[in-house]
Amino acid sequence: MLRSRFSGKSRGASGGGGKVDVVNPYSLKKIGEVAITPWDVVDGYLDQAQALHRNRDAWLPAHKRIDILARAAGIMEDNADALAHQIANEGGKPLQDAIVEVTRAIDGIGLCAHGIAEIKGEEIPMDLTAAGAGRIAFSQREPIGPVVALSAFNHPLNLIVHQVGPAVAAGCPVLVKPSADTPLSCQSLVNIFYQAGLPEEWCRFVLNDRVGAEQMATDPRTHFFSFIGSAKVGWMLRSKLAPGTRCALEHGGLAPVIVAEDADFSEMIPSLLKGGMYHSGQVCVSVQRVYAPRKMAPAIAEQLAHGAARLVVGDAVSPKTECGPLIRPREVDRVEEWVNESKAGGAKVVTGGERLGETTYAPTILLDPPANARVSTMEIFGPVICIYSVDSLDEAIAKSNDLPFAFQAAVFTKNLDVAMDASRRLDATAVMINDHTAFRVDWMPFAGRKQSGHGVGGIGHTMHEMTQDKMRVIKLGKV
Repeated sequence: MLRSRFSGKSRGASGGGGKVDVVNPYSLKKIGEVAITPWDVVDGYLDQAQALHRNRDAWLPAHKRIDILARAAGIMEDNADALAHQIANEGGKPLQDAIVEVTRAIDGIGLCAHGIAEIKGEEIPMDLTAAGAGRIAFSQREPIGPVVALSAFNHPLNLIVHQVGPAVAAGCPVLVKPSADTPLSCQSLVNIFYQAGLPEEWCRFVLNDRVGAEQMATDPRTHFFSFIGSAKVGWMLRSKLAPGTRCALEHGGLAPVIVAEDADFSEMIPSLLKGGMYHSGQVCVSVQRVYAPRKMAPAIAEQLAHGAARLVVGDAVSPKTECGPLIRPREVDRVEEWVNESKAGGAKVVTGGERLGETTYAPTILLDPPANARVSTMEIFGPVICIYSVDSLDEAIAKSNDLPFAFQAAVFTKNLDVAMDASRRLDATAVMINDHTAFRVDWMPFAGRKQSGHGVGGIGHTMHEMTQDKMRVIKLGKV
């Protein structure tokens, strides 16, 4: 059943056998299955990855990595429709958005190929003091070593590109474990790399349970750990990493938006609606909290509700669907519970506020939920936008910052001074001016602060994280 995708034998770090049933999250019908990777196989993969890294004569030269990435992008282009349908079918992302994800993934592979030219060091001046005189020095970037990547369900192709693509580009052997909800897209991408000429030992697909994933991530043969998922799991795994293992953690946020009195409604409302309801809110920087002047908040809520009520909810594989299912029925249960809690506390449901079936929840707009309700203090990860009435910009900024999570934020205003002041005072890694919080291009730095993450994502930034400096100092003889 969907609540436990694992079937067959019981598995742990040393278990084996069994399979994962992959289902369409709207219909709950089985669409495929993937075999569990036994620990003895994973153990062999880690041994092989370590041996590859230690044998520097076996490292893939840059031109080969560039060729492999270019061929992979071409294969993806040839199979773009099938990849988009697979994303929609296993992950519940509307087909129209899945098509965009495939395009981004193809572009991301291209960014990896182009980024190889930027893996370079620098000259370090030596004669700044007498002690360094008579020497020249320069640094080079080298691959950090075996990478273990654990990924999430909500962008089942593009997230894998962001983790595996930079590893291939940097010259690191990589083991990748996707979400058990969406393993097919990851498996397809790994096979595409093989078709493009990447030797299999450089990239391994792994599917195991949480115990096996933890052992893989915390193994001392893992030199870099890439994690996209919940803060609870991410921080727990980081605390158990082997000494010397570097990591990047990408968790969720609560995406605050500040609306100034001069905001342009005609541009803001569609932007907020897209940013909040994209993939039914199952995005780590999805619009969740909107702070607006008290006299404007009801009108903003009503206009958002008008748009939300018109969204087509259904099976993601239908071209007409704008909001698909939540990834599992228990997530619908959770969103329903949180919204009901806020209603009981005095929130006004402007539209939605109810489940539509076992796997879908109505796009919902809430006005003034209680400050201590879970919709106000925790990541909703569902199709819910909360509007809060405030009496000043200072109050909006204070409430935006008053949580242990910080990722991307937004400000809507026509006043440059307001935009610059608010963006300076907001605790966020990126502040969008007159755009929603979920905006991203794949080459920009992308990271959470506080409990929202560690390290910096984005194709080029991840490639840098997966390499390390080596300096050479040459003492010159007398001429």
